[in-house]
Amino acid sequence: MKKVIMRQYWRLQQSQTVISMVFWTTTLTLLIWPYVRWRFESTCDSGLCFSNEILGLPSTYIGLMSIGLLVLLTVLLIGYIYDVGLGLWKEHLTISTERNPFGVYLISPPMGLILAQTNMLLKKIAEDDEDVQRHVAFVERWLEWNADEEIWARAMDSWKNSMGDEDPYLPFLSEKTRENLVERSSTLPKE
Repeated sequence: MKKVIMRQYWRLQQSQTVISMVFWTTTLTLLIWPYVRWRFESTCDSGLCFSNEILGLPSTYIGLMSIGLLVLLTVLLIGYIYDVGLGLWKEHLTISTERNPFGVYLISPPMGLILAQTNMLLKKIAEDDEDVQRHVAFVERWLEWNADEEIWARAMDSWKNSMGDEDPYLPFLSEKTRENLVERSSTLPKE
């Protein structure tokens, strides 16, 4: 249920940019229009009458479209200045990355498999190098620790049920961790 709600929330966020741009343009255009409307109305002065049409379109439409375009360009200019001039989004991305556990300390299962494979090769290639072996031991502990996360149990469940693989063997994990992972994956609620 939580996943369905989050998906809908994500969809709302994605459409928010376009919808807010339309609302900004429409709202500001209609707020500005009463102040400039008189410039687009037909006038008669000293017997001379001026039409309120431009290229066959009522000047009201031209006025509204002009204001709308001006508002849209202003909002885009502010966005450009925010992006290029101020660059505030860089700090926002840094904070977002820091808050994302997979950007800091957690390992996703596919990335973990690649890391484990590289680590196993490194372990065999540099058996005599203490620094390399120390690093290999750290990565093994890190993978072991990550295997206790729910996402790894979900990945194991997917490897077994979605892919139909009977034995997704993970040799970089201890026997106890591997058994625990298989057990936890079998107890996950099915969606």
